[in-house]
Amino acid sequence: MKNQTAQKIALTGLMAALSYVVFTFLQIKVPLPGGDATSIHLGNAVCVLGALLLGGFYGGLGGAIGMAIGDLLDPVYVVYAPKTLLLKFCIGIITGLIAHRIGRITLETDRKKVAVWVTIAAAGGLLFNVIFDPLIGYLYKLAILGKPAAELTLAWNVASTSINAITSAIVSVLIYMALCPALKKAGLFFIIDRKHRP
Repeated sequence: MKNQTAQKIALTGLMAALSYVVFTFLQIKVPLPGGDATSIHLGNAVCVLGALLLGGFYGGLGGAIGMAIGDLLDPVYVVYAPKTLLLKFCIGIITGLIAHRIGRITLETDRKKVAVWVTIAAAGGLLFNVIFDPLIGYLYKLAILGKPAAELTLAWNVASTSINAITSAIVSVLIYMALCPALKKAGLFFIIDRKHRP
């Protein structure tokens, strides 16, 4: 058990590094009026993949830390780091809850059922983000920058978050389904059941 926890902590760090790299260096930044920006990126795909592989807590933590560090090191996004940390962690928790507590994907032997539950879990976590990322961003801008700036960027944020959700869901599901056989063969596949975190 201790060995598995140590492996999960190490892989959480790896997921954090991977989400940072993907979010920071593989993004398409879209400048918005008032010096703000939004971006198209696959950082959320790493967060979802981490939750599918490690469980919601560790996967969400890895994705949240990596993308929050990306925000902290970018002058445009630095003020959004707390929001990123919270929302990306929630993506992982929700994805892990659906995948492991409801779908029991690591105990399921039917590959088609696993694919269905992985898709539902990814969609659930990312749907949360599609709703709450623009909403919390809007409320923040409303409180800090005023109503005109908040309304001006809301539509752009909804559009970019939706694009990110669709691409991240496709990428994370395809990578997870491709990785599973190799991880099982190498003895690196974690069995996550109700005794463990989501």
